[in-house]
Amino acid sequence: MSVRVMLVDDHPVVRAGVRAVLEADPELTVVAEAGDGAAALAADPAGVDAVLMDLQMGEGMDGVTATRRMRAAHPHVPVLILTTFDTEADILAALDAGAAGYLLKDAPAEEIAAAVHRAVAGRPALAPEVAERLIGRSTGVGAAQALSGREIELLELIARGDTNREAARALFLSEATVKTHLVHIFQKLGVGTRTEAVHAARERRIIR
Repeated sequence: MSVRVMLVDDHPVVRAGVRAVLEADPELTVVAEAGDGAAALAADPAGVDAVLMDLQMGEGMDGVTATRRMRAAHPHVPVLILTTFDTEADILAALDAGAAGYLLKDAPAEEIAAAVHRAVAGRPALAPEVAERLIGRSTGVGAAQALSGREIELLELIARGDTNREAARALFLSEATVKTHLVHIFQKLGVGTRTEAVHAARERRIIR
């Protein structure tokens, strides 16, 4: 039976390339395309078996928001992220939104096709390097130093220039709690300032 796929990406050339990759597999058929998350939701995802979703789509609805809304409205339709970003912040946000898989656009064609089949079968579909990063957060020598999801969120706000007060407001926390999180972040990254924390997090691909 053919698996019906929707492609969501703001670049038509990218969609054409992914379509060619998928349809090289006789069991995969692209039946719908959208340029952003809002267009994907409007296209009625109930008519497809799986969705391949980009993360960043210009000014349109981003992939994380679209994935969360799509999973709420159509929980039987697995959403796989297909992106160029491999930071922990992006991976954790996508999985928290309900993504069934996380793939990188430079993955081999057969890996992308196989991931769609796994997602439709109800199995996780993570790129090998993504799975390795997630495993590294919970096992091994550095596991205790892994930043929590909330600490990563705070680092992203700091990276864009938010003050403690602005970050506290955005995260619905007190300023005292934000300061406590910063202390933990500095300890885990081995740094002493906000600027050093952002630099270290970017070097380690924790944030963009």
